[in-house]
Amino acid sequence: MSTDLFFAAPARPDVPDDGHAATSPETGLYHVGAEPDCASAGEKRATETSAGETSAVDASGYHAAVADSSSADTSVRSAAAAETAVAEQHSDHVSLRDLIDDRRVDAALTWLDDNAPHRIADELARMDAVHAGIAFRLLDKDRALAVFEELEPVDQQQILSGMRDQSFRELVEGMDPDDQARMLREAPATVAKKVLAGLSPRERRMTAALLGYPEGSVGRYMTPEVVALHCDLTVDQALRVVRAKGAHAETVYTLPVVDGGRRLTGVVEMRELVLSDPGTMLTELVVTAPVFARAMDAAEKAARLMRETNLINLPVVDSEDRLVGLLTIDDAVEVIEAADSEDVARQAGASPWSGHYMAAGVFQLARYRAMWLLLLLVAATLTVTVTDAFEATLAQAAHLALFIPLLIGAGGNAGAQAATSCVRALAVGEVRVSDLLKVIWRECRVGLVLGSMLAVVGMVIGAAFVGAQIALVVGITLVIICGWAATIGGTMPLLAKKLRIDPAVISAPMVTTLVDATGLIIYFTTAKLVLGI
Repeated sequence: MSTDLFFAAPARPDVPDDGHAATSPETGLYHVGAEPDCASAGEKRATETSAGETSAVDASGYHAAVADSSSADTSVRSAAAAETAVAEQHSDHVSLRDLIDDRRVDAALTWLDDNAPHRIADELARMDAVHAGIAFRLLDKDRALAVFEELEPVDQQQILSGMRDQSFRELVEGMDPDDQARMLREAPATVAKKVLAGLSPRERRMTAALLGYPEGSVGRYMTPEVVALHCDLTVDQALRVVRAKGAHAETVYTLPVVDGGRRLTGVVEMRELVLSDPGTMLTELVVTAPVFARAMDAAEKAARLMRETNLINLPVVDSEDRLVGLLTIDDAVEVIEAADSEDVARQAGASPWSGHYMAAGVFQLARYRAMWLLLLLVAATLTVTVTDAFEATLAQAAHLALFIPLLIGAGGNAGAQAATSCVRALAVGEVRVSDLLKVIWRECRVGLVLGSMLAVVGMVIGAAFVGAQIALVVGITLVIICGWAATIGGTMPLLAKKLRIDPAVISAPMVTTLVDATGLIIYFTTAKLVLGI
């Protein structure tokens, strides 16, 4: 079933043929973007007016998409009208999908009007392609674009797959270039080709430029639509520039200041411009030596830098310090969220999953978890090998087998806690690779303290069940194994970082598997020494 959205994209400025920024001879302004084409803008406004008349949701069009006959359409309209009042009272308890299934048009429209774009996007992500397409069709053009930009790329592709070419083109052109690039990063080749073909030459150049940067770099996430001010302007001139150009920029809260060669010289806050005397020169307000990132830098590193320095925008420059864009706070949050989600998945022994959990199929989720489980299963055979090697010891003291789950469980948990703590400390910059020896000493002591606490409980349990000798073995083993496990768990992420491996790959399940095998060696060796067997 196809769904269509009828609206015209908002007027967008054109750029010179070379795709570079325009410089005003009067003010010396550099603007990443270009002057609006008045004729083109007028045509688009006319198109938008016409499209606006046709974009009003037509209930019969909706029923044509979900009903099989005109008689069904009539009955649904009557039922929807009768239930509108009840739906309004219980909209917080009824999902959008339920309203679509029940063909309650007016109630669905009310739900869409009453909810923010991010909540609508979350609801669409939970639906299949048909239901999501029908619900999206009910949105007016402005809210449709706002909702679309809140969706994950995989969900955007699902919406686009059910749209006709004209609606497809209008929706994609209304997005910011960095959002277009974000969607195209994960789109299949057929969808990417269709998206690029539907863009204007200007939009295509900017989006293609962003896609030209390496995966995971700042250039992939930055917005190239930036209002930059020349360093020779006054406050009054700068404000006039912002009024003229700001509508086409993604943000104007922090404005980069550049020289005649487009090189970044500083930044100025909009608050400073508004509160300063109109005749004040920008050079008196600009913050020199600003925090910035290079387009080829890692996006996660730049995003965390923004969080540490409390910035809402981060200027992005090329290798010659020329301004090429801004990394905005919303994109920085997205980068950090994706990185943290990936780390959590790897620490849990699963491959990263970027889709919506509720929309994923059972086999999709199983596929993302299966590889790590298989690897850990193979690694766990080491535990079997160790147990087999100490078969004679077990034969002489069969009661030792009773405490194997307790001991390897305690050791594995201690190691997993240490690994998680160190991965987090690395991520937020609290620990560096150079702190390796300090971490080893700290985690070893923490593990010994924890092991001593557990040993008291373990010895009481052992004495109650099997006697004092084996209880002593259990107590000694708990102290040693917890100290060893915490040391291993804290050390492995730092070693991985030193070897340029993602520390999150040293996941808790992997540490636990290693500690299980080595813990058994510690246990059986201690038993042989204490019991003399």
